[in-house]
Amino acid sequence: MNTIDAKVLSKMFLGGAKNLEAKKEWINELNVFPVPDGDTGTNMTMTIMSAAKEVSALENTNDINMESLCKAISSGSLRGARGNSGVILSQLLRGFTKVVKEFDEISVDILADAFDKAVETAYKAVMKPKEGTILTVAKGAADMARKMSDEGCDDIETFIKNVIEYSEEVLKKTPDMLPVLKQAGVVDSGGQGLVEVFHGAYDAFLGKEIDLTGFSPEKTNVVVTDNTSAEEIKFGYCTEFIILLDKVFNVKHEMDFKAFLESIGDSIVMVADDELVKVHVHTNDPGLAIQRALKYGALSNMKIDNMRLEHQEKLFKEANKAEALAEVKESETTIQEEKKPYGFIAVSAGDGLSEIFKELGVDQIIEGGQTMNPSTEDMVKACDMVNAETIYILPNNKNIIMAANQAQYLVEDKNVVVIPTKTIPQGITALINFNPDADKDSNTDAMSDSLSTVKTGQVTYAVRDTKIDDKEIKEGDFMGIGDSGLLSVDADLDKATKEMIEELVMSDEPSELVTVYYGAEVTEEDAMKIVEYVNEKFPTVEADCQYGGQPIYYYIISAE
Repeated sequence: MNTIDAKVLSKMFLGGAKNLEAKKEWINELNVFPVPDGDTGTNMTMTIMSAAKEVSALENTNDINMESLCKAISSGSLRGARGNSGVILSQLLRGFTKVVKEFDEISVDILADAFDKAVETAYKAVMKPKEGTILTVAKGAADMARKMSDEGCDDIETFIKNVIEYSEEVLKKTPDMLPVLKQAGVVDSGGQGLVEVFHGAYDAFLGKEIDLTGFSPEKTNVVVTDNTSAEEIKFGYCTEFIILLDKVFNVKHEMDFKAFLESIGDSIVMVADDELVKVHVHTNDPGLAIQRALKYGALSNMKIDNMRLEHQEKLFKEANKAEALAEVKESETTIQEEKKPYGFIAVSAGDGLSEIFKELGVDQIIEGGQTMNPSTEDMVKACDMVNAETIYILPNNKNIIMAANQAQYLVEDKNVVVIPTKTIPQGITALINFNPDADKDSNTDAMSDSLSTVKTGQVTYAVRDTKIDDKEIKEGDFMGIGDSGLLSVDADLDKATKEMIEELVMSDEPSELVTVYYGAEVTEEDAMKIVEYVNEKFPTVEADCQYGGQPIYYYIISAE
């Protein structure tokens, strides 16, 4: 086979997604730190599955072409991106699709160009690219792709096989590029995830059967057969139309329109390109869908089928008329609300920590953090719910910053600023340094500058034996993890916590304030004992105790 069409590429993409999903727990275990929430495999899987659901829905329309396929892959992965590994994967897919969307069939030469563009796009998305990561593996794949093209290879199977083999060679070398990988005895987890995508795509190319059941969104592709009773049909009208776009219809518009359709119906399939949008929805009031669609352009190919008995039609219309009036009133109320100058969104895990952020003025809390990285779409939706001219996002985790930056790119009607907080204490410090009377730039600088004044330590347990920073770690040991690495290891929780605090307080400039945020598995009594220890050990340091309620991490300690 010398070329691949959209149908084959679609199967290959779904095969890659399915294989990554099957290997996600193994990939999670490759994380350098043996923490119970290692999430590279989970983040990459949730990212690619977001796109896979879009592709699967597209396949069910039986109207798949290269442009619509690339749109589904790119926009789906961009919205669903979670964690740094997921964001990088979404950027690789975005770059790849930029090239192949221009062709009905793709050859080895086109694939080589697409691999180059994928790597270029991903490297640009990372502020400080580091070798020995998924980026290195992707670059190795692109180098082999270019080599095969330059040597005149035109057989797709040979091309894919060689790209995968060389990617695996590069992956094996990642421990030599990052000493922390070598000491832990693992290859880069993100790079391994990418290789698994390649393997799954290759299997699909060779004709391996793919189980597509896991790709269907909850409200998509409901089939109503002739023997379905009226009582079983939740939404009575099968509505289809094409929007002939007369204005820009970007990813943000697509998300908003799809969210609206989900609010009024199910079985939603929406495929968009630069000129038109094809829509399929089951709803109780097609007029609502049509009215909203007219905001984007003229309509054609309209088709509405009544899936219920005729005598029920009046009842549905009356019910949905009331719904429509209520929605219009709610929309008018929202429009009339005056925007405040500043708003805040914070990522937090734990009811105590979330309450602290609310008391500091945060408008929207996104549940997540170290145990579950929120997606780009989660942050876009949160921004939609904050009625402010300028919205500050506090990711509070280094693995969430890139997804927040993508959300900043997608939100168009508000000024979104990402303060690169890597920990919960940094997020709290940033909020304390906000001045409501200052302008946006002054606040951005003040909040960002304040991050360097706080040091953070977090105590959790090890899920496997390993060695990090010359410290032997046994499964079940307690670990104190600081901003730059491992600070303490001990079989006793109190000892590991106290050693970590000593390292925090005395590192760099001595600290003046220590705050202990205790988690869901720690009692207030035990937390106060840690505070008492700080007071005794460091008489000049003020110590405080706060309930955090966070999972997985027994203590989060800030030293300022």
